[in-house]
Amino acid sequence: MKSYPVGEFKSIFSHVLELIKNGEEVEILFGRNKKPIAKLIPINTKKSGKRKIGILKGKSEVIFKENFKMTEDELLGIR
Repeated sequence: MKSYPVGEFKSIFSHVLELIKNGEEVEILFGRNKKPIAKLIPINTKKSGKRKIGILKGKSEVIFKENFKMTEDELLGIR
């Protein structure tokens, strides 16, 4: 990902649009510390936006104590 300060971004706007058109993400930096304030991304990205199921499998676990009053169906909103 490329990053540009506001001043440089304004002077090369057309070039930045071409980068975005070609699938690149561009970050805009602002202020003396050049902190990122915005990210421009292409509209037609190949990412589906869907969450990957099982991403934490084996990395975490859920334990219900014996005195837990809610059933699993109630927890999941299935009544």
